[in-house]
Amino acid sequence: MENFKTIGTVLDPTLSSRPDSPAVEAASGVWSYAELDQQARRAAGALWALGVRPGDRVAACLPNDLDIVAAFHGTQRIGAIWAGIGEALTEDEQQGVHDLVEPSVTLAGTRCRVTSAGRVDPARWSDLLAGDENAPAVDVDIDAPAGIAFTSGTSGRPKAVVHSQRNMLLPGAALGADRGWGPGLRKGDSFPLTILNLMVLSTLLTAQCGGCAVVMDRRDVDGVVEWITSRAVTVWNGAPAQLYDLARRPEVDLGALVEVWSGGSDTSDELRRDFAAAHGIVPRATYGLTEAPTVVAIDPRGNEWRTGASGRVLAHFDVAAYDDDGRRLPAGELGELRLSGRSDGPWAGAWRPMLGHWERDGLQPAGPGPMATGDVGTVDDEGWLTVLDRKKLVIIRGGANVYPLEVERIIGADPDVARVAVYPVPDDRLGQRVAAVVESTGRPVDFEALAERCRKALSPYKVPEIWTLVDELPVNAMGKVRRTELADLVAASTARGPA
Repeated sequence: MENFKTIGTVLDPTLSSRPDSPAVEAASGVWSYAELDQQARRAAGALWALGVRPGDRVAACLPNDLDIVAAFHGTQRIGAIWAGIGEALTEDEQQGVHDLVEPSVTLAGTRCRVTSAGRVDPARWSDLLAGDENAPAVDVDIDAPAGIAFTSGTSGRPKAVVHSQRNMLLPGAALGADRGWGPGLRKGDSFPLTILNLMVLSTLLTAQCGGCAVVMDRRDVDGVVEWITSRAVTVWNGAPAQLYDLARRPEVDLGALVEVWSGGSDTSDELRRDFAAAHGIVPRATYGLTEAPTVVAIDPRGNEWRTGASGRVLAHFDVAAYDDDGRRLPAGELGELRLSGRSDGPWAGAWRPMLGHWERDGLQPAGPGPMATGDVGTVDDEGWLTVLDRKKLVIIRGGANVYPLEVERIIGADPDVARVAVYPVPDDRLGQRVAAVVESTGRPVDFEALAERCRKALSPYKVPEIWTLVDELPVNAMGKVRRTELADLVAASTARGPA
Protein backbone atom coordinates (compact mmCIF):
# COMPACT_ATOMS: atom_id res chain seq x y z
CA MET A 1 0.00 0.00 0.00
CA GLU A 2 2.88 2.40 0.61
CA ASN A 3 3.52 2.58 -3.14
CA PHE A 4 0.06 3.95 -3.85
CA LYS A 5 -0.76 7.11 -1.97
CA THR A 6 -3.87 7.81 -4.06
CA ILE A 7 -5.68 6.29 -7.02
CA GLY A 8 -4.29 9.16 -9.07
CA THR A 9 -0.79 7.70 -8.67
CA VAL A 10 -1.69 4.03 -9.15
CA LEU A 11 -0.46 4.03 -12.76
CA ASP A 12 2.88 5.71 -11.96
CA PRO A 13 5.17 2.67 -11.39
CA THR A 14 4.30 1.14 -14.78
CA LEU A 15 4.21 4.56 -16.47
CA SER A 16 7.84 5.08 -15.51
CA SER A 17 9.02 1.63 -16.55
CA ARG A 18 6.70 0.35 -19.32
CA PRO A 19 4.44 3.21 -20.49
CA ASP A 20 3.49 1.42 -23.73
CA SER A 21 2.35 -1.82 -22.09
CA PRO A 22 -1.42 -2.49 -22.19
CA ALA A 23 -3.40 -1.20 -19.21
CA VAL A 24 -6.97 -1.86 -20.31
CA GLU A 25 -8.56 -3.70 -23.21
CA ALA A 26 -12.25 -3.41 -24.08
CA ALA A 27 -14.66 -3.54 -27.01
CA SER A 28 -13.44 -0.15 -28.32
CA GLY A 29 -9.77 -1.10 -28.30
CA VAL A 30 -6.67 -1.13 -26.12
CA TRP A 31 -5.13 1.67 -24.07
CA SER A 32 -1.54 1.57 -22.90
CA TYR A 33 -0.62 2.90 -19.48
CA ALA A 34 0.39 6.17 -21.13
CA GLU A 35 -2.93 6.38 -22.99
CA LEU A 36 -5.00 5.54 -19.91
CA ASP A 37 -3.12 8.22 -17.98
CA GLN A 38 -3.88 10.75 -20.72
CA GLN A 39 -7.55 9.78 -20.90
CA ALA A 40 -7.88 9.95 -17.10
CA ARG A 41 -6.35 13.44 -17.17
CA ARG A 42 -8.80 14.51 -19.87
CA ALA A 43 -11.74 13.04 -17.95
CA ALA A 44 -10.67 14.91 -14.81
CA GLY A 45 -10.47 18.14 -16.84
CA ALA A 46 -13.87 17.55 -18.42
CA LEU A 47 -15.51 16.93 -15.05
CA TRP A 48 -13.87 20.03 -13.62
CA ALA A 49 -15.17 22.06 -16.57
CA LEU A 50 -18.66 20.75 -15.73
CA GLY A 51 -18.31 22.19 -12.24
CA VAL A 52 -17.42 19.02 -10.33
CA ARG A 53 -15.34 19.73 -7.22
CA PRO A 54 -13.87 17.58 -4.40
CA GLY A 55 -16.65 15.83 -2.47
CA ASP A 56 -19.19 16.16 -5.29
CA ARG A 57 -20.76 12.98 -6.62
CA VAL A 58 -20.26 11.76 -10.19
CA ALA A 59 -22.73 9.10 -11.34
CA ALA A 60 -22.08 6.89 -14.36
CA CYS A 61 -24.57 4.70 -16.19
CA LEU A 62 -22.25 3.42 -18.91
CA PRO A 63 -21.52 0.09 -20.62
CA ASN A 64 -18.42 -2.02 -20.04
CA ASP A 65 -15.94 -0.20 -22.27
CA LEU A 66 -13.01 2.19 -22.15
CA ASP A 67 -15.04 5.31 -21.29
CA ILE A 68 -16.19 4.10 -17.89
CA VAL A 69 -12.61 3.25 -16.88
CA ALA A 70 -11.31 6.71 -17.84
CA ALA A 71 -14.24 8.44 -16.13
CA PHE A 72 -13.59 6.54 -12.89
CA HIS A 73 -9.90 7.45 -12.83
CA GLY A 74 -10.72 11.06 -13.70
CA THR A 75 -13.24 11.28 -10.87
CA GLN A 76 -10.69 10.03 -8.36
CA ARG A 77 -8.02 12.49 -9.49
CA ILE A 78 -10.14 15.49 -8.51
CA GLY A 79 -11.33 14.06 -5.20
CA ALA A 80 -14.94 13.55 -6.31
CA ILE A 81 -17.10 10.59 -5.24
CA TRP A 82 -17.93 7.91 -7.81
CA ALA A 83 -21.32 6.15 -7.98
CA GLY A 84 -22.29 3.60 -10.61
CA ILE A 85 -25.87 3.21 -11.84
CA GLY A 86 -26.56 -0.22 -13.33
CA GLU A 87 -27.73 -0.27 -16.93
CA ALA A 88 -29.93 -3.30 -16.22
CA LEU A 89 -31.91 -1.53 -13.49
CA THR A 90 -35.45 -0.42 -14.20
CA GLU A 91 -36.13 3.27 -14.81
CA ASP A 92 -37.45 3.70 -11.28
CA GLU A 93 -34.43 1.89 -9.80
CA GLN A 94 -31.99 4.01 -11.77
CA GLN A 95 -33.76 7.19 -10.75
CA GLY A 96 -33.81 6.04 -7.14
CA VAL A 97 -30.03 5.55 -7.08
CA HIS A 98 -29.54 8.94 -8.76
CA ASP A 99 -31.82 10.76 -6.36
CA LEU A 100 -30.14 9.20 -3.33
CA VAL A 101 -26.61 10.29 -4.22
CA GLU A 102 -27.64 13.61 -5.86
CA PRO A 103 -24.75 13.75 -8.34
CA SER A 104 -23.46 16.98 -9.84
CA VAL A 105 -22.94 15.12 -13.11
CA THR A 106 -24.47 11.94 -14.53
CA LEU A 107 -22.53 10.33 -17.39
CA ALA A 108 -25.33 8.72 -19.36
CA GLY A 109 -25.03 5.95 -21.89
CA THR A 110 -27.73 4.74 -24.25
CA ARG A 111 -29.35 2.56 -21.55
CA CYS A 112 -29.51 5.32 -18.97
CA ARG A 113 -33.10 6.43 -18.25
CA VAL A 114 -32.31 8.93 -15.52
CA THR A 115 -33.83 12.39 -15.60
CA SER A 116 -31.22 14.83 -14.32
CA ALA A 117 -30.19 18.45 -14.71
CA GLY A 118 -26.58 17.26 -14.70
CA ARG A 119 -27.05 14.56 -17.34
CA VAL A 120 -24.20 14.39 -19.87
CA ASP A 121 -24.91 12.29 -22.96
CA PRO A 122 -22.18 10.53 -25.01
CA ALA A 123 -21.84 13.21 -27.71
CA ARG A 124 -21.33 16.00 -25.20
CA TRP A 125 -18.88 13.93 -23.18
CA SER A 126 -16.84 13.23 -26.31
CA ASP A 127 -16.74 16.95 -27.09
CA LEU A 128 -15.55 17.75 -23.58
CA LEU A 129 -12.78 15.14 -23.78
CA ALA A 130 -11.69 16.49 -27.17
CA GLY A 131 -11.25 19.91 -25.56
CA ASP A 132 -8.36 18.43 -23.57
CA GLU A 133 -8.76 20.71 -20.57
CA ASN A 134 -6.67 20.18 -17.44
CA ALA A 135 -8.07 20.15 -13.94
CA PRO A 136 -6.02 21.96 -11.31
CA ALA A 137 -3.92 19.85 -8.96
CA VAL A 138 -6.04 18.60 -6.08
CA ASP A 139 -4.64 17.46 -2.75
CA VAL A 140 -6.69 14.26 -2.44
CA ASP A 141 -7.27 12.78 1.01
CA ILE A 142 -6.89 9.01 0.72
CA ASP A 143 -9.30 8.50 3.64
CA ALA A 144 -12.09 10.80 2.41
CA PRO A 145 -15.26 9.44 0.74
CA ALA A 146 -14.35 8.37 -2.80
CA GLY A 147 -16.82 5.72 -3.98
CA ILE A 148 -20.38 4.62 -3.30
CA ALA A 149 -21.19 0.94 -3.71
CA PHE A 150 -24.68 -0.52 -3.61
CA THR A 151 -25.40 -3.81 -1.90
CA SER A 152 -27.06 -6.48 -4.02
CA GLY A 153 -30.52 -5.89 -2.62
CA THR A 154 -31.69 -9.48 -3.10
CA SER A 155 -34.23 -9.26 -0.30
CA GLY A 156 -34.76 -5.55 0.28
CA ARG A 157 -33.72 -2.02 -0.64
CA PRO A 158 -29.99 -1.81 -1.48
CA LYS A 159 -27.78 0.12 0.92
CA ALA A 160 -25.29 2.71 -0.32
CA VAL A 161 -21.88 1.85 1.16
CA VAL A 162 -19.19 4.55 1.16
CA HIS A 163 -15.49 3.74 0.70
CA SER A 164 -12.30 5.78 0.65
CA GLN A 165 -9.49 5.53 -1.89
CA ARG A 166 -7.53 3.59 0.75
CA ASN A 167 -10.37 1.04 0.98
CA MET A 168 -10.51 0.68 -2.80
CA LEU A 169 -6.75 0.21 -3.23
CA LEU A 170 -6.26 -2.40 -0.51
CA PRO A 171 -7.95 -5.38 -2.26
CA GLY A 172 -5.65 -5.15 -5.28
CA ALA A 173 -2.56 -4.90 -3.11
CA ALA A 174 -3.62 -7.84 -0.94
CA LEU A 175 -4.75 -10.09 -3.79
CA GLY A 176 -1.68 -9.27 -5.88
CA ALA A 177 0.54 -10.32 -3.00
CA ASP A 178 -1.57 -13.40 -2.24
CA ARG A 179 -1.52 -14.62 -5.85
CA GLY A 180 2.00 -13.48 -6.78
CA TRP A 181 0.76 -11.59 -9.83
CA GLY A 182 2.90 -9.34 -12.00
CA PRO A 183 2.90 -7.74 -15.47
CA GLY A 184 1.74 -11.00 -17.07
CA LEU A 185 -1.69 -10.69 -15.45
CA ARG A 186 -4.58 -10.27 -17.90
CA LYS A 187 -7.69 -10.29 -15.73
CA GLY A 188 -11.06 -10.57 -17.44
CA ASP A 189 -14.32 -9.42 -15.86
CA SER A 190 -17.77 -9.76 -17.38
CA PHE A 191 -19.75 -8.29 -14.48
CA PRO A 192 -20.81 -4.63 -14.99
CA LEU A 193 -18.17 -2.10 -13.97
CA THR A 194 -20.97 0.11 -12.62
CA ILE A 195 -20.60 -2.20 -9.60
CA LEU A 196 -17.85 -0.56 -7.54
CA ASN A 197 -16.37 -3.88 -6.41
CA LEU A 198 -15.76 -4.75 -10.05
CA MET A 199 -13.97 -1.48 -10.73
CA VAL A 200 -11.75 -2.27 -7.74
CA LEU A 201 -11.09 -5.82 -9.00
CA SER A 202 -10.35 -4.76 -12.56
CA THR A 203 -8.46 -1.55 -13.36
CA LEU A 204 -7.21 -0.87 -9.81
CA LEU A 205 -6.06 -4.44 -9.17
CA THR A 206 -4.34 -4.89 -12.52
CA ALA A 207 -2.66 -1.46 -12.30
CA GLN A 208 -1.15 -2.41 -8.95
CA CYS A 209 0.29 -5.54 -10.55
CA GLY A 210 1.40 -3.82 -13.76
CA GLY A 211 -0.99 -6.02 -15.75
CA CYS A 212 -3.96 -5.47 -18.05
CA ALA A 213 -7.67 -5.23 -17.25
CA VAL A 214 -9.77 -7.00 -19.89
CA VAL A 215 -13.23 -5.43 -19.72
CA MET A 216 -15.70 -7.87 -21.24
CA ASP A 217 -19.03 -6.73 -22.67
CA ARG A 218 -20.68 -10.15 -22.98
CA ARG A 219 -21.87 -12.61 -20.34
CA ASP A 220 -23.28 -15.45 -22.48
CA VAL A 221 -21.15 -18.58 -22.74
CA ASP A 222 -20.10 -18.02 -26.37
CA GLY A 223 -19.21 -14.40 -25.72
CA VAL A 224 -17.21 -15.27 -22.60
CA VAL A 225 -15.25 -17.94 -24.48
CA GLU A 226 -14.55 -15.53 -27.34
CA TRP A 227 -13.24 -12.87 -24.96
CA ILE A 228 -11.12 -15.30 -22.95
CA THR A 229 -9.49 -16.87 -25.99
CA SER A 230 -9.10 -13.86 -28.30
CA ARG A 231 -7.71 -11.57 -25.55
CA ALA A 232 -5.48 -14.18 -23.86
CA VAL A 233 -7.20 -13.77 -20.49
CA THR A 234 -5.23 -15.48 -17.70
CA VAL A 235 -7.65 -14.92 -14.79
CA TRP A 236 -11.41 -14.68 -15.23
CA ASN A 237 -14.05 -13.73 -12.67
CA GLY A 238 -17.49 -15.21 -13.37
CA ALA A 239 -20.79 -16.12 -11.75
CA PRO A 240 -21.68 -19.74 -10.86
CA ALA A 241 -24.31 -19.78 -13.62
CA GLN A 242 -21.64 -18.90 -16.20
CA LEU A 243 -19.34 -21.63 -14.87
CA TYR A 244 -22.26 -24.05 -15.03
CA ASP A 245 -22.74 -23.30 -18.73
CA LEU A 246 -19.03 -23.62 -19.46
CA ALA A 247 -18.82 -26.92 -17.58
CA ARG A 248 -21.26 -28.31 -20.12
CA ARG A 249 -19.06 -27.22 -23.02
CA PRO A 250 -15.95 -29.41 -22.64
CA GLU A 251 -15.19 -29.00 -26.33
CA VAL A 252 -14.26 -25.31 -26.01
CA ASP A 253 -10.63 -24.26 -25.61
CA LEU A 254 -10.10 -21.66 -22.88
CA GLY A 255 -6.71 -20.66 -24.25
CA ALA A 256 -4.33 -18.99 -21.77
CA LEU A 257 -6.75 -19.15 -18.84
CA VAL A 258 -5.08 -20.47 -15.67
CA GLU A 259 -7.38 -19.28 -12.88
CA VAL A 260 -11.17 -18.97 -12.64
CA TRP A 261 -12.97 -17.21 -9.80
CA SER A 262 -16.56 -17.93 -8.88
CA GLY A 263 -18.44 -15.29 -6.93
CA GLY A 264 -21.73 -13.53 -6.44
CA SER A 265 -23.54 -16.60 -5.11
CA ASP A 266 -22.81 -20.08 -3.79
CA THR A 267 -20.35 -22.29 -5.68
CA SER A 268 -21.29 -25.92 -5.14
CA ASP A 269 -18.78 -28.75 -4.82
CA GLU A 270 -20.40 -30.42 -7.84
CA LEU A 271 -19.87 -27.33 -9.97
CA ARG A 272 -16.17 -27.24 -9.10
CA ARG A 273 -15.79 -30.90 -10.01
CA ASP A 274 -17.75 -30.58 -13.26
CA PHE A 275 -15.78 -27.52 -14.39
CA ALA A 276 -12.47 -29.18 -13.56
CA ALA A 277 -13.47 -32.31 -15.47
CA ALA A 278 -14.39 -30.24 -18.53
CA HIS A 279 -11.48 -27.78 -18.58
CA GLY A 280 -8.77 -28.95 -16.19
CA ILE A 281 -9.13 -25.89 -13.93
CA VAL A 282 -10.67 -26.07 -10.47
CA PRO A 283 -12.67 -22.85 -9.92
CA ARG A 284 -11.57 -20.72 -6.99
CA ALA A 285 -14.54 -20.05 -4.72
CA THR A 286 -14.70 -16.60 -3.16
CA TYR A 287 -16.55 -14.86 -0.35
CA GLY A 288 -16.91 -11.14 -0.81
CA LEU A 289 -18.72 -8.18 0.69
CA THR A 290 -19.66 -4.81 -0.71
CA GLU A 291 -18.82 -3.45 2.73
CA ALA A 292 -15.27 -4.93 2.83
CA PRO A 293 -14.97 -4.03 -0.10
CA THR A 294 -14.71 -7.03 -2.46
CA VAL A 295 -12.98 -10.32 -1.65
CA VAL A 296 -12.69 -11.42 1.98
CA ALA A 297 -11.83 -15.09 1.41
CA ILE A 298 -10.68 -17.05 -1.64
CA ASP A 299 -9.36 -20.53 -2.39
CA PRO A 300 -5.55 -20.63 -2.63
CA ARG A 301 -3.86 -20.68 -6.03
CA GLY A 302 -3.83 -24.08 -7.67
CA ASN A 303 -6.36 -26.81 -6.99
CA GLU A 304 -6.71 -26.89 -3.20
CA TRP A 305 -10.21 -26.44 -1.76
CA ARG A 306 -12.43 -27.61 1.09
CA THR A 307 -15.91 -29.10 0.80
CA GLY A 308 -18.57 -26.47 1.39
CA ALA A 309 -16.03 -23.69 2.03
CA SER A 310 -15.79 -20.34 0.28
CA GLY A 311 -12.03 -20.00 0.47
CA ARG A 312 -9.49 -18.99 3.06
CA VAL A 313 -9.58 -15.57 4.73
CA LEU A 314 -7.12 -13.09 3.19
CA ALA A 315 -4.16 -12.03 5.33
CA HIS A 316 -5.33 -8.48 6.10
CA PHE A 317 -8.64 -9.61 7.63
CA ASP A 318 -9.62 -11.13 10.97
CA VAL A 319 -12.93 -12.97 10.51
CA ALA A 320 -14.67 -14.98 13.22
CA ALA A 321 -18.12 -16.20 14.25
CA TYR A 322 -19.93 -14.38 17.07
CA ASP A 323 -22.95 -15.36 19.14
CA ASP A 324 -26.13 -13.29 19.51
CA ASP A 325 -24.66 -11.47 22.51
CA GLY A 326 -21.64 -10.29 20.51
CA ARG A 327 -19.15 -12.75 22.02
CA ARG A 328 -16.45 -14.14 19.76
CA LEU A 329 -16.76 -17.90 19.37
CA PRO A 330 -13.92 -20.44 19.17
CA ALA A 331 -12.68 -21.44 15.71
CA GLY A 332 -15.06 -23.80 13.94
CA GLU A 333 -18.19 -22.83 15.88
CA LEU A 334 -21.29 -21.56 14.10
CA GLY A 335 -22.38 -17.94 14.48
CA GLU A 336 -22.69 -14.63 12.69
CA LEU A 337 -19.49 -13.80 10.82
CA ARG A 338 -17.89 -10.49 11.79
CA LEU A 339 -15.00 -8.72 10.16
CA SER A 340 -12.11 -6.60 11.44
CA GLY A 341 -8.54 -5.83 10.42
CA ARG A 342 -5.55 -7.89 11.46
CA SER A 343 -3.65 -6.52 14.44
CA ASP A 344 -0.54 -8.61 13.83
CA GLY A 345 1.66 -9.69 10.93
CA PRO A 346 2.70 -7.78 7.81
CA TRP A 347 -0.86 -6.54 7.14
CA ALA A 348 -1.51 -5.25 10.66
CA GLY A 349 -3.59 -2.07 10.57
CA ALA A 350 -3.89 -2.07 6.78
CA TRP A 351 -7.67 -2.48 6.64
CA ARG A 352 -10.01 0.30 7.65
CA PRO A 353 -13.78 -0.20 8.01
CA MET A 354 -16.12 1.29 5.44
CA LEU A 355 -16.77 4.97 6.07
CA GLY A 356 -20.51 4.42 6.49
CA HIS A 357 -23.70 4.62 4.44
CA TRP A 358 -24.85 7.40 2.13
CA GLU A 359 -28.34 8.57 2.98
CA ARG A 360 -30.52 11.49 1.95
CA ASP A 361 -28.74 13.83 4.32
CA GLY A 362 -25.23 12.62 3.41
CA LEU A 363 -22.72 10.25 4.96
CA GLN A 364 -23.82 8.38 8.07
CA PRO A 365 -20.67 7.01 9.76
CA ALA A 366 -20.29 3.30 10.47
CA GLY A 367 -20.56 2.09 14.06
CA PRO A 368 -17.62 0.84 16.14
CA GLY A 369 -16.47 -2.73 16.63
CA PRO A 370 -16.10 -5.71 14.28
CA MET A 371 -18.35 -5.33 11.24
CA ALA A 372 -21.34 -7.69 11.24
CA THR A 373 -21.69 -9.38 7.84
CA GLY A 374 -25.23 -10.67 8.30
CA ASP A 375 -23.97 -14.13 7.27
CA VAL A 376 -24.07 -17.22 9.48
CA GLY A 377 -21.07 -19.48 9.15
CA THR A 378 -17.78 -20.74 10.56
CA VAL A 379 -14.06 -20.00 10.27
CA ASP A 380 -11.78 -22.88 11.25
CA ASP A 381 -8.34 -22.64 12.85
CA GLU A 382 -6.68 -22.60 9.41
CA GLY A 383 -8.78 -19.70 8.16
CA TRP A 384 -11.19 -21.64 5.93
CA LEU A 385 -14.52 -19.81 5.81
CA THR A 386 -17.86 -21.57 5.33
CA VAL A 387 -21.14 -19.71 4.93
CA LEU A 388 -24.35 -21.42 5.94
CA ASP A 389 -26.68 -18.59 4.95
CA ARG A 390 -27.77 -15.01 5.41
CA LYS A 391 -28.87 -14.48 9.00
CA LYS A 392 -32.05 -12.67 7.96
CA LEU A 393 -33.03 -15.43 5.52
CA VAL A 394 -33.20 -18.14 8.17
CA ILE A 395 -36.50 -20.05 8.11
CA ILE A 396 -37.82 -20.91 11.58
CA ARG A 397 -40.00 -23.99 11.26
CA GLY A 398 -41.60 -25.09 14.50
CA GLY A 399 -38.79 -23.45 16.46
CA ALA A 400 -36.00 -25.11 14.44
CA ASN A 401 -33.68 -23.11 12.15
CA VAL A 402 -33.51 -23.97 8.46
CA TYR A 403 -30.80 -22.26 6.42
CA PRO A 404 -31.97 -21.93 2.78
CA LEU A 405 -28.45 -22.12 1.33
CA GLU A 406 -27.86 -25.50 2.98
CA VAL A 407 -31.00 -26.87 1.29
CA GLU A 408 -30.25 -25.12 -2.02
CA ARG A 409 -26.85 -26.81 -2.19
CA ILE A 410 -28.49 -30.24 -2.04
CA ILE A 411 -31.18 -29.45 -4.63
CA GLY A 412 -28.77 -27.58 -6.91
CA ALA A 413 -26.54 -30.65 -7.17
CA ASP A 414 -29.20 -32.36 -9.29
CA PRO A 415 -28.17 -32.20 -12.98
CA ASP A 416 -31.68 -31.18 -14.02
CA VAL A 417 -31.67 -28.08 -11.79
CA ALA A 418 -30.20 -24.83 -13.16
CA ARG A 419 -31.08 -22.62 -10.19
CA VAL A 420 -33.07 -23.00 -6.99
CA ALA A 421 -34.33 -20.68 -4.26
CA VAL A 422 -35.60 -21.89 -0.91
CA TYR A 423 -37.86 -19.54 1.03
CA PRO A 424 -40.39 -19.52 3.90
CA VAL A 425 -44.16 -19.82 3.57
CA PRO A 426 -46.26 -18.65 6.57
CA ASP A 427 -47.97 -21.41 8.53
CA ASP A 428 -50.43 -21.05 11.42
CA ARG A 429 -49.13 -24.07 13.33
CA LEU A 430 -45.38 -24.11 12.63
CA GLY A 431 -44.81 -20.43 12.00
CA GLN A 432 -43.12 -21.13 8.66
CA ARG A 433 -42.81 -24.02 6.23
CA VAL A 434 -40.00 -24.64 3.75
CA ALA A 435 -40.69 -24.06 0.05
CA ALA A 436 -38.47 -24.39 -3.02
CA VAL A 437 -38.67 -22.72 -6.43
CA VAL A 438 -36.76 -24.55 -9.16
CA GLU A 439 -35.53 -23.45 -12.57
CA SER A 440 -34.72 -26.41 -14.80
CA THR A 441 -31.87 -26.87 -17.28
CA GLY A 442 -34.44 -27.66 -19.95
CA ARG A 443 -34.93 -31.27 -18.95
CA PRO A 444 -37.96 -32.52 -16.95
CA VAL A 445 -37.69 -32.02 -13.20
CA ASP A 446 -38.68 -34.92 -10.94
CA PHE A 447 -39.83 -33.32 -7.68
CA GLU A 448 -40.20 -36.70 -5.95
CA ALA A 449 -36.54 -37.44 -6.76
CA LEU A 450 -35.49 -34.00 -5.47
CA ALA A 451 -37.41 -34.54 -2.25
CA GLU A 452 -35.76 -37.94 -1.80
CA ARG A 453 -32.34 -36.37 -2.44
CA CYS A 454 -33.08 -33.91 0.37
CA ARG A 455 -34.34 -36.59 2.75
CA LYS A 456 -31.07 -38.51 2.35
CA ALA A 457 -28.89 -35.48 3.11
CA LEU A 458 -30.95 -33.36 5.50
CA SER A 459 -32.96 -33.59 8.68
CA PRO A 460 -36.66 -34.14 7.91
CA TYR A 461 -37.72 -30.63 9.01
CA LYS A 462 -35.37 -29.10 6.40
CA VAL A 463 -36.92 -30.89 3.41
CA PRO A 464 -39.10 -28.55 1.31
CA GLU A 465 -42.80 -29.22 1.61
CA ILE A 466 -43.86 -26.97 -1.26
CA TRP A 467 -42.26 -27.13 -4.70
CA THR A 468 -42.71 -24.85 -7.71
CA LEU A 469 -41.19 -25.05 -11.19
CA VAL A 470 -40.59 -21.76 -13.04
CA ASP A 471 -39.15 -20.91 -16.45
CA GLU A 472 -36.58 -18.55 -14.99
CA LEU A 473 -35.69 -17.25 -11.54
CA PRO A 474 -35.20 -13.46 -11.31
CA VAL A 475 -31.54 -12.55 -10.71
CA ASN A 476 -29.59 -9.32 -10.37
CA ALA A 477 -26.37 -8.30 -12.16
CA MET A 478 -24.26 -10.47 -9.83
CA GLY A 479 -26.38 -13.57 -10.47
CA LYS A 480 -28.08 -13.49 -7.06
CA VAL A 481 -31.77 -14.39 -6.88
CA ARG A 482 -34.03 -11.40 -6.24
CA ARG A 483 -35.98 -12.93 -3.38
CA THR A 484 -38.47 -10.08 -3.09
CA GLU A 485 -39.97 -11.26 -6.40
CA LEU A 486 -40.40 -14.93 -5.47
CA ALA A 487 -43.91 -14.66 -4.03
CA ASP A 488 -45.34 -13.08 -7.19
CA LEU A 489 -43.45 -15.55 -9.36
CA VAL A 490 -44.81 -18.52 -7.46
CA ALA A 491 -48.34 -17.11 -7.50
CA ALA A 492 -48.18 -16.85 -11.29
CA SER A 493 -46.88 -20.40 -11.78
CA THR A 494 -49.06 -23.46 -12.22
CA ALA A 495 -46.30 -26.08 -12.08
CA ARG A 496 -46.33 -27.61 -8.60
CA GLY A 497 -44.56 -30.51 -7.00
CA PRO A 498 -45.54 -32.87 -4.18
CA ALA A 499 -46.67 -31.48 -0.82
